[in-house]
Amino acid sequence: MDYDKKYFEGKTAVITGAASGIGLAFTEELLDSGALKIVMADINEAGLSDHGSRLKTQYGNDRVKGIVCDVTVEENVQNLIQDSADFFCTSTGGKFDLLFNNAGAGFPGWFEDITNDKWKAAFDLNFYSALYGMRAALPIMLKQGDGQIVNIISGIAFAPMAQQTLYSATKAGLNGLSLAMRYEYWDKNIKISSATPGTTATNIFTREGLSTPETAQTPRQSASRILNGLVSNERIIYGDDSDLKGTRDCFAFEANSGRDEYFVHNARERRAGRLAL
Repeated sequence: MDYDKKYFEGKTAVITGAASGIGLAFTEELLDSGALKIVMADINEAGLSDHGSRLKTQYGNDRVKGIVCDVTVEENVQNLIQDSADFFCTSTGGKFDLLFNNAGAGFPGWFEDITNDKWKAAFDLNFYSALYGMRAALPIMLKQGDGQIVNIISGIAFAPMAQQTLYSATKAGLNGLSLAMRYEYWDKNIKISSATPGTTATNIFTREGLSTPETAQTPRQSASRILNGLVSNERIIYGDDSDLKGTRDCFAFEANSGRDEYFVHNARERRAGRLAL
């Protein structure tokens, strides 16, 4: 999807989960759009080093910085945000414009098999990491008078499926947090949005031992659509048309019986070991 690249020209951004998938795609799209400086954060040190070196060669050492960060630890996220602000401010007029809370994972499993430790791990990564990022970045944005934050959720937040209790709960929680904060900070010129990636060819499928769906889009396609939504300051940005349709169908009263039929079929297929989306 085409979007107004000039909107991101000269801006700075921090992107978590930036060593692969949609996080990497955000980095590449923003650099192509003329972003001033990008901080790539990830726990994957090797991937961060490889892609960071490539992008520095392509776009210049002064525009890209990689920071290894375990975003499940609040102190680490606070350090990430402060180090990023320092990096941005080495340029004349450098500001902290954009925060992409993108790090996350799928956490599949049947409810009866999920321990409290797994629940904690899922919320630490998919929910608290974004909370920590916002808590650290907002004082900087408030002081400078503006800023924009996008929290990457999932279509699963609007279409909860069997074997996805962890994923559904964490992403629905993050969506609720994002939208509530959007209005708390609206009059302070801080823009906050949720965004679903859509069905996208990333390692979220391979990590779960699944084949990537044939209908999956590329990470760059997903990133472009989300960036277009940021330009428009959309409340919830849908990464593809199937996420938008799924949300409408899941919560439409007149579609209740059809939704039960679909999700029960989905659950039975997954119990039988077959991929069902």
